Amino acid sequence: MIDFIERPIDRQAAAFLCRSAKDDGGALRVVVSLLSQAVGQGHVCLDLEAVAGQLVRIPGRDEPLRLPDAASLIFALRSLPTLGRPGEHRPLILDDAGRLYLYRYFRYEALLADAIRARAASENSEIDDAALAEQLDCYFAPSEKSGEDRQRQAALTALRRRFSVISGGPGTGKTTTVVRILGLLLESPGGERLRIAMAAPTGKAAARLASSIASLRDTLPCADEVKHAIPSQVTTIHRLLGTLPGSTGFRHDERNPLPCDTVIVDEASMVDLPLMTALITALPSHARLILIGDRDQLASVEAGAVLGDICHAAESPGSSIAGCVTVLDRNYRFGDGSGIAALSRAVNAGDDREALRLLADSGSTIALEATPTRDAMKKRLAAPVLEGFRSYLEAETPAEALRRFDRFRILTALREGPWGAAGMNHAAETLLHEAGLIRRDTPFYRGRPVLVTENDYTHKLFNGDTGIILPDPETGNLRAFFAAPDGTIRAIPPEFLPKHEAAFAMTVHKSQGSEFEKVLMVLPPEDTVLLTRELIYTGITRAKQSVTLWSDEAVFSAAVKRRTERRSGLRERLKGIPRSGTYYSGHGKSQRDA
Repeated sequence: MIDFIERPIDRQAAAFLCRSAKDDGGALRVVVSLLSQAVGQGHVCLDLEAVAGQLVRIPGRDEPLRLPDAASLIFALRSLPTLGRPGEHRPLILDDAGRLYLYRYFRYEALLADAIRARAASENSEIDDAALAEQLDCYFAPSEKSGEDRQRQAALTALRRRFSVISGGPGTGKTTTVVRILGLLLESPGGERLRIAMAAPTGKAAARLASSIASLRDTLPCADEVKHAIPSQVTTIHRLLGTLPGSTGFRHDERNPLPCDTVIVDEASMVDLPLMTALITALPSHARLILIGDRDQLASVEAGAVLGDICHAAESPGSSIAGCVTVLDRNYRFGDGSGIAALSRAVNAGDDREALRLLADSGSTIALEATPTRDAMKKRLAAPVLEGFRSYLEAETPAEALRRFDRFRILTALREGPWGAAGMNHAAETLLHEAGLIRRDTPFYRGRPVLVTENDYTHKLFNGDTGIILPDPETGNLRAFFAAPDGTIRAIPPEFLPKHEAAFAMTVHKSQGSEFEKVLMVLPPEDTVLLTRELIYTGITRAKQSVTLWSDEAVFSAAVKRRTERRSGLRERLKGIPRSGTYYSGHGKSQRDA
């Protein structure tokens, strides 16, 4: 049974695209509305096999509507003048695997797959294998454990190919590997002329990467001039491409490529299909693209699960991108007995029993407590909020306050409601006000943490940036202080802030690209499809020292067993292997029905 939750935009899209449909009881309008709804939920397409023959519960209608079987549904769709096949320019596209797309998402997917395959097939023929092996021996000491040194392999792949991916969880050495790759590139013949750009989806992620690179480059076994040549600037992808006012396009595209020879993108799991397509199509044909990220994290908020699709496609023998992805699985941050590491592995494996056992036995580093009721929430929050936030509110300088603020954060699965980020922020503000640590008498009170939620290129603030309202040490005027990627502190008048919200609590989605010493993760008391193992894993791995989960055991178990599903055809396109048994002829029958 499908619950039909139609947004106004879904209704309008369906009415427009099905305006010439014959009377079929509303099935076509429902299917096209479901497609629009699916894109809004992060899917790239609608799999007709998955919805064909299903009952759809429609608000205001006494009896549910049963959709036609796949063959009949496809036959009816082909009667629409707005529907086309791959290669045609129509608002709707139906491919041979029974996937229904809005045209622009079909085009994004096709462009991205073609570009990745082309780059993956191209190897650097100018590399001197003997010289490279000598360089790698210098940069990567023999592994302490038997078997393949995956960091070395990741570097070799990045230097040999124009497309590569380095995936791994927190603490597996992704950034260390990137810095060594930068050193290797700059030491290569002609390396002094390389134009290297580094980017991330959010300002926060960009700042973290810049800080990590600055702290690691002096450890490289190379000349000082090579170390100094390593770029210190990391920008957001939007800023790299150059946004155009009033347009969804960018200044750099296939007609005006980026002036880069190598582009490195961190936190690539957060990059959605349209943005990744815009980036790769803006690269010069010779440029190298290196994606860094955790394939097990939450997918992007917008449509697609690009990094996950790429990594899964590369696992298939004979795929067009086999050998392009290296997965780092040795953890350098957490010891062998780390509760956080063990819990993240159990969650990733979907093993809820092992996860619950670890939460019960691992002491203070990880813990599971029942989600409090709405009435009990404030009392239960008092201790963690006062302990977690008192330190930054007592800091003497903005720089110290920003550092201390990252010691603790409340993460939520939901945005709204008493167990969501909005409810947690209100409760935290109330508790800190009652304790005399803040005075919540104006929207911009001293000590208010703010999370930027939209890009502002004028003031160089980007979605995900976190700042704090504090008195200026020189003038005493309230300013919003932010840590810049180069380690300096920026201050702007609060009234110049772009759209923002309080930051005592944030959704797990918003926390991607961030790390905190301690995390309190709050799940709602009732199960919902939004709770998945990827969400749990992402929230857990934001913590470096300890994580406390507020959740009922049944809700936690259900979430760990549920995977995030993003419908798309990218994985199959990258494999180069058609989906077996589901090709459709132009006559409305599937091959298996023929």
